[in-house]
Amino acid sequence: MNMTREDMDRLRYAKDLLENPGLAAKLTHLIGMPFEKAFSRLPAKWNDVVQEITQKSLKQALDAAVRTINCNDKKSSRDRMHKILVATSGGIGGAFGLPALAVELPATTVLMFRSIVDIARSEGEDVRMIETKLACLEVFALGGRSDRDDSAESGYYAIRAVLAQQVSEAARYIVERGLAEEGAPALVRLIATVASRFGVNVTQKVAASAVPLIGAAGGALINSLFMDHFQNMARGHFIIRGLEKKYGPAEITAWYNRV
Repeated sequence: MNMTREDMDRLRYAKDLLENPGLAAKLTHLIGMPFEKAFSRLPAKWNDVVQEITQKSLKQALDAAVRTINCNDKKSSRDRMHKILVATSGGIGGAFGLPALAVELPATTVLMFRSIVDIARSEGEDVRMIETKLACLEVFALGGRSDRDDSAESGYYAIRAVLAQQVSEAARYIVERGLAEEGAPALVRLIATVASRFGVNVTQKVAASAVPLIGAAGGALINSLFMDHFQNMARGHFIIRGLEKKYGPAEITAWYNRV
C-alpha cells in the first residue's frame, strides 16, 4: 500500500523520537560527569528500593491519570503544563534529597502518565478504552537508544513484542474483572515487566539527582528532562499506533525498518 507523503513524514518523525539517545546520555550531558561516578553516590541496594517504589507508582498511575482527561477535548496535548508540574515536583524532591523519592516518584509518575494519556488523546486515541490505558503504560518501557542497548531486544518493535502477550492478557483480565481487582496476576506481571525497564531510567534520574550541588533547581531541571524524554516516547508511540490502524501493523513495521 502506498503511503501519503504526510504520513511518511510522520513516520520518520516518530522513528526519530523513538530512536533518539536514551535518558542516560542526556543526563550525562546535563550533570557533566560519567554516570559511573553518579551511580557510586547511591546507597547500596538502591536498585531494589527503586524497583519497589516504581511498581507501586505505576499501579497508582494506571487508573488515576485517566480520570482527569477530557475525552471529548480536541485540543493539542498540554506538554508544557505537565512539564512545569513535574519540574515543581522534582524541585521539591531535590530540596529533600534521596529520602524524598518515595513521595516524589509516585507524584511524578502520575503526572507523567497523565501527560502520556493526554498525548494519546491528541493523537486520536480513545482514552476510555482499556487497550489505550495499557498502551500508555507501555510508554514507560520505552527508553530510546543507549550505549548498552545493542541487542534487538532494545528496539521499539522488539519491546512491544515482548509486552504484547502480557498486554493482551491484562486487557482481557481487566475487561472481565475490572482494574480494582486486587492482585490481578496478568496486570501484576505486566507492571513488573514495565517497571523493570522504567526502573532503569528512574535509577539514572536518581543518580543524577544525587550529584552534589544539584539541589532543588537541579532536581527541577532533571525532572523536566525526564518528562520531556517520555513525552517524546509517547508521541512517537501513538503516531505509530495511529498509522498502524490506517495501514496495518505489518505495513508500518516494514516501513519503520526501511526509513
